[in-house]
Amino acid sequence: MVKWDQLSENQKAEVERQLGVIRRGVVEIVPEEELVEKLSNSVATGTPLKIKLGLDPSAPDIHVGHTVVLHKLRQFQTLGHQVQLIIGDFTGRIGDPTGKSETRKQLTEEDVKRNAETYQKQIYKILDPEKTKLYYNSEWLAPMTFADVVTLSAKLTVARMLERDDFTKRYSSGQPISIHEFFYPLMQGYDSVALETDVELGGTDQKFNLLMGRTLQKEYGKSQQVAIMTPIIEGLDGVNKMSKSLGNYIGIDEEPGEIYGKSMSIPDELMVKYYELATDMSNEELAALKAGLADGTVHPRDAKMRLAATFVRMYHGEEAAEAAQQNFITVFQQRALPTDIEEAVIPASELDNGQIKLVKLLTFTGLQTSVSEAKRSVQQGAVRINEEKLSDVDAVITLQDGDVVQVGKRKFIKVKLG
Repeated sequence: MVKWDQLSENQKAEVERQLGVIRRGVVEIVPEEELVEKLSNSVATGTPLKIKLGLDPSAPDIHVGHTVVLHKLRQFQTLGHQVQLIIGDFTGRIGDPTGKSETRKQLTEEDVKRNAETYQKQIYKILDPEKTKLYYNSEWLAPMTFADVVTLSAKLTVARMLERDDFTKRYSSGQPISIHEFFYPLMQGYDSVALETDVELGGTDQKFNLLMGRTLQKEYGKSQQVAIMTPIIEGLDGVNKMSKSLGNYIGIDEEPGEIYGKSMSIPDELMVKYYELATDMSNEELAALKAGLADGTVHPRDAKMRLAATFVRMYHGEEAAEAAQQNFITVFQQRALPTDIEEAVIPASELDNGQIKLVKLLTFTGLQTSVSEAKRSVQQGAVRINEEKLSDVDAVITLQDGDVVQVGKRKFIKVKLG
């Protein structure tokens, strides 16, 4: 292996350049000196590093929080390295116990396959497929014999497993830990053995699993990988981890207008973090933005509009981004209704002498998903018909063709009587 002190000055400069890109938005590199050595050898020999990310296919809908590590992978690709993307179809049947207070339900083979297909469609909105090698870890885990599994499990002690915070808490509180859950980090670590991974990425909550790869590679006589941890990003509430269940997320498959509108609700103090972790903005542009916000030459509103347009462009293209921005300006800055409101047909069978309960109207048209959600929106003053606010949950509405029903700042339908 070519070492740092054997490099030319130009080669050292290239290693430093790559380190500058890799360090961006990273919480921890374990150990960084080994990353320097791996990059030195890569630059000197022209050999790409193998950068691994394992995906648990139990929750296939990707939101901006998930993209933090994907953008770091894309940065590695831009630097010339090769991504090893592992769909955990075998480990997914167990489920990652990280952060869980109880044993997770095991997925069926059909569940895993369906979720993995959805993942692939979304992931390549960020990653370069030409520099991505896709694997299913059943390729090497499924053929293992029971003797192989015993050999693998002999590499670790129960005490080491109980160093994991979630296992420790469950054990201390008397909550059950199934034996098969111990195999999740072992299998994830063995993925690195099988693929001879150089660098593995993951969130800070994955540190134990990532370091397991280093441990097992050493046990099997392989060169040890470097573990790189990326931060967990807060959601739109500015407090909790971005999560679909908490409703504080931006889904990358959502409609352009929805992505733009949600982005405009990001707290000002988190804007730079979103830019840094979840966009393709260059380090130079990011530095200029930070400076502009600090000295007042960039208005936070303008920065947020740029962020919203960036997200839409990344996942729907430049044209969609321009349209979403123009729609936002028209609707929210000029207080006008959008021009392309979707029609909702209300058949006569749903009306009583041309009238309908407001709550029923909201759920029937899909503006709200449940009666309780509809009532809550009305009580919060978020519902308007023809720009008139309605606050009575028991209101009965007389509908006419062309009536515009609005919920919140982004949901509109135009009534068409059928």
